[in-house]
Amino acid sequence: MVDPGSGADDPRFVAPRRRLIEEIRESGVEDLDVLQLFERVPRHRFLPEGVWSRAYEDTPLPIGFGQTTTQPSLLAYFLAILKPGPGDQVLEIGTGSGFLTALLARAAGRVYSVERVRHLSASARQVLDSLGLRNVALMVGDGTIGWRKYAPYEVIVVSAGSPRVPPALTDQLADGGRMLIPVGDRNEQGLVLVRRDGGAVSEETIAEECVFVPLLGRFGWTDDA
Repeated sequence: MVDPGSGADDPRFVAPRRRLIEEIRESGVEDLDVLQLFERVPRHRFLPEGVWSRAYEDTPLPIGFGQTTTQPSLLAYFLAILKPGPGDQVLEIGTGSGFLTALLARAAGRVYSVERVRHLSASARQVLDSLGLRNVALMVGDGTIGWRKYAPYEVIVVSAGSPRVPPALTDQLADGGRMLIPVGDRNEQGLVLVRRDGGAVSEETIAEECVFVPLLGRFGWTDDA
């Protein structure tokens, strides 16, 4: 899927990566810490070589198995809202290509990421290791039930659309924790920010008309829904 030998400083991608970062800034994300993450993590490394020519376009791209990457400017928005820090434990639902996993790993203390498709998880592991990102644990399984062993999490990010906020994920939020999850039907979702403050949990829709692949599992969609 990827060429582990290709480096982040590959001259073919320097200018396109800088253009993408400028597009992200123009989209409204001006947080320098977030923009620097996109400078430090080479998106092309997480994509099939056949789409490398489009790696730094601000658009979703196919990664196989009916899955796509998320638009980079939307990932930047996620990061600007969630603000993962060095002391945070992060739970990611939907490893996918591993690109967001890598961005989170550069920002947070520890990242736990769950993916349903074994091949995608294995491919992401290969690239994460080649980039020296050792603070990431990956698991193949049902992301809708989370990863309770390492809970609670200061940050939870879900990269697939769900019919509701899975209660198992809310239960795994730390006090002061925040979660972003697309909620809606299979065709369109709103981006919901969930916060825990002591025993109180709040939900707020912060963006409309998002489109993500469906979140499959016990508390999400079923394969035949």
